[in-house]
Amino acid sequence: MCGVAGYFYSDYQSGQKSVSEIVHVMSDMIASRGPDSRGVWQDCRVGLSLGHRRLSILDISEAGHQPMISPCGRYALVFNGEIYNHRQLRAQVEGRAGAPVYWRGHSDTETLLLSFAVQGIEATLQAASGMFALALWDRQQQSLALARDRFGEKPLYYGWLNGNFAFASELKALRAVPGWEPVLDESVVERYLRYGCVGGRNSIYRDVFKLPPGSLLTLSRSQLASGIRPFPVQWWSTKKEAADNLSHEGRRSLSSHDMEMVLQGAVGRMMEADVPLGAFLSGGIDSSLIVALMQAQVSRPVRTFTVGFDDPRYDESEHAAAVAAHLGTEHTTLRATAQMALDIVPSLPQLYDEPFADSSQLPTCLVASLTREYVTVVLSGDGGDELFGGYNRHVWGPRVWARISRLPHPVRAVLAALLRAVPSAGYDGVMGLVSQVLPSRFQVRTFGEKLYKLAELFGCDSPEAFYADLSSMNCNPGLFLDKDSTGKVPSATAFSAMEGFSQAEWMMLMDTLTYMVDDVLVKVDRASMASSLEVRAPFLDPIVFRAAWSLPLSQRVDQGQGKRVLRDILYRHVPRGLIERPKMGFAVPLDVWLRGPLRDWAESLLSPASLSSLPMLNARAIRHCWQQHLKGKGHYAQQLWVVLQLLAWQQYWKPEVRSC
Repeated sequence: MCGVAGYFYSDYQSGQKSVSEIVHVMSDMIASRGPDSRGVWQDCRVGLSLGHRRLSILDISEAGHQPMISPCGRYALVFNGEIYNHRQLRAQVEGRAGAPVYWRGHSDTETLLLSFAVQGIEATLQAASGMFALALWDRQQQSLALARDRFGEKPLYYGWLNGNFAFASELKALRAVPGWEPVLDESVVERYLRYGCVGGRNSIYRDVFKLPPGSLLTLSRSQLASGIRPFPVQWWSTKKEAADNLSHEGRRSLSSHDMEMVLQGAVGRMMEADVPLGAFLSGGIDSSLIVALMQAQVSRPVRTFTVGFDDPRYDESEHAAAVAAHLGTEHTTLRATAQMALDIVPSLPQLYDEPFADSSQLPTCLVASLTREYVTVVLSGDGGDELFGGYNRHVWGPRVWARISRLPHPVRAVLAALLRAVPSAGYDGVMGLVSQVLPSRFQVRTFGEKLYKLAELFGCDSPEAFYADLSSMNCNPGLFLDKDSTGKVPSATAFSAMEGFSQAEWMMLMDTLTYMVDDVLVKVDRASMASSLEVRAPFLDPIVFRAAWSLPLSQRVDQGQGKRVLRDILYRHVPRGLIERPKMGFAVPLDVWLRGPLRDWAESLLSPASLSSLPMLNARAIRHCWQQHLKGKGHYAQQLWVVLQLLAWQQYWKPEVRSC
């Protein structure tokens, strides 16, 4: 895993600040992504420079050093990621080269570079299976190509800054561009307040963008000089791939044994590394299955890691240890205290670059930091929920919508009012009493918060709006904005039409396209790269994706449970009793922390002076919500965390704020 950066002058003149000097600084600002070495290359004729920070994983010798120049001298490549089928890709190159190919080493970077030279860019991207963000300079055509992997596992930002072009793995690197003054893009704030992340193609700054997953951007020297801004084109469509493989009546379905072979192949490909390798293990379905398939392919014990917390409500370490013991892994429980998590909070704006408010970022940062003391690469279960129906909304969402949509709007309004008539803390108290006799699968943490969210759902007028509210951290982000700053991002129209998918399948697809890309993968990438740890996700292998979408819905969501086929596979390796329990998630006691150890930090950020730094915010509404939270009246911790992370980010980076 590595970091990339680059700078391209629109009108390069001799005597200007060296492009390589700029890129050296850009690269150093993302040093944690690649602490093993730094490389910078410049094409002096046109004022372009490429930079790279290396975390050595495959071929740790100098033969894998970047930027890498093709033997013919035409191409220069910087690459961040891993290509898991690079051996097969090498065979393709050798078969089509028309002459013997002389390899300098066995890195996947060299494989990609020669494939680009022999097969072309799009053909190589289609053939490559992996996670990546890369930049390829064609000296002959004087053209720069940026590309990103299918699911957006690896980040890539780019923008036209002061008339020149820059790109990097992280936003902070762009701050090294001479004369650039970052300006807050106010149009993304409402969407951020709703979902807790800056989603889609836009970044938090004006004129700076994320290259979308599965996309390719090509910029020629002449286009840059003329001020032309080309738009990315898709070389892979997640939606089209899902639709093309969607299981239809009459089509032969994969058995659970077939699915196991597909997953085992993906796991095996991702276990290749020239450095120590292990796996995250929470004891849940996804991570337990990945570890089971790892252990089935090697004779030595796989190294597994989990983080245990001092608060038993959020501690899954005993479950993980039991799974590890059954599978025979070399297991390490990393003991973490609440104070360790709290100590990370001030560093979050610097670590994430953009406002980011998924509070599971805290335990993710902890487990990554502690795991890096033992290994350099880990496999994870990320993507399992999105592909196989692992979220509650996939299971009960369609049933709830079917009932709500039949009710007249006046009846819905009455039911919503009745639900809100009881304080959310009262519902929590009831759940605490009945949980002593309820089976564990029916016990619900933050029961009151979920019922209040149900009350919000009664107001939805379409399946798209229903999904938007289900997937929101804050269903009413406009409450935290002044009246002139709301309504810029309609909640429902952010999602495409269903077009042949069932509602549950459509929600899984939307989660893959939005929540997974904008939240889950961002969280894991930044948390792991801060500790120079590479995380690989076998569920995001394209062969696994196609296989998952060829399954009928009943093999994913069935009888009130998600991930039906994954459970069937896992129970061949691990006893059912070790797995079947309520889904806990990677959570922290945010509500308690904000009233306790984080209160002074929050009070400072919510002061009038701090709130006035972002004039689009409704300071009065935010302060009222904070006072209600301090009194224990309702569940506002998550909504407040979203605002607090925005304010903390603003205080740290101090962007210019201009009215639109």
